[in-house]
Amino acid sequence: MLELSDIPAWRSYAVHERAKGHRVGLVPTMGALHEGHANLFRTAKAVSDVVVATIFVNPRQFQDPGDLERYPRTPEQDREIALSCGVDCLVTPTLKAMWPEYPNETPTTVAVHRLGEVYEGADRPGHFDGVASVVAKIFAITGPCRAFFGGKDYQQLAVVRQLVRDLAFDVDVVGCAIVRDADGLALSSRNALLSPEGLERAHSFSRALRRVAEVPRPAGAQRATMNAVLEEAGVRVAYADVVDPLTLVPSRDDETGERRALLAGIVEGVRLIDNGPVQVVGR
Repeated sequence: MLELSDIPAWRSYAVHERAKGHRVGLVPTMGALHEGHANLFRTAKAVSDVVVATIFVNPRQFQDPGDLERYPRTPEQDREIALSCGVDCLVTPTLKAMWPEYPNETPTTVAVHRLGEVYEGADRPGHFDGVASVVAKIFAITGPCRAFFGGKDYQQLAVVRQLVRDLAFDVDVVGCAIVRDADGLALSSRNALLSPEGLERAHSFSRALRRVAEVPRPAGAQRATMNAVLEEAGVRVAYADVVDPLTLVPSRDDETGERRALLAGIVEGVRLIDNGPVQVVGR
């Protein structure tokens, strides 16, 4: 596995691989890798000639300095997981290389309006500007590729797809299924910050999603059910909504069809998110 931290070398590697006729698969991450990331690597490997994985904890998508400081970092474990999953090139760029002005404001920002301003974007102003900016830079450096993102960050996936459409990046964005533990908890780097009791409360997210998947109901009833399950478990609910899968516009009670349930809440000071399909029926 080739390991790089230099941006020109990263760009050159991708250019040379494409010149050899190789398909480049890209998996951007912030490290603290787990089985969910491993699934992305393996999926990318199955349909690509070479896989480039990036690890960069992007400070521009954190509004709370304490949240950035607490974000788990496991570089040795990350390297082993990437190597075992067949990653061909592991890129760990420096903060100075990615954002030369930091900690001062970076003059250039990429913003995806509307999709990036609701839910996580509303609760964490500027978060998706930071996400869109770093993803745009990663795409610009890597060049034409197929990029793989986890389905747990459903809104992020929608933002990235809009970014690619609007800016005409030669990137095929692939959303991969959520990887869950045996009890249904979506795997997340943030889970490592929870106590055993916190992890038990976090399982209420998947319980809420299973509950609303059981029986089609009006969107309002599905929202109420999810809120009740989370609150009963002691989760401080940020939102529990039912939305159009593409536009993320909240569903009305007179709508019928498949929608997406989006959940976010705080457990032991840690913000967790989840999502899943849900059927709604009009009143």
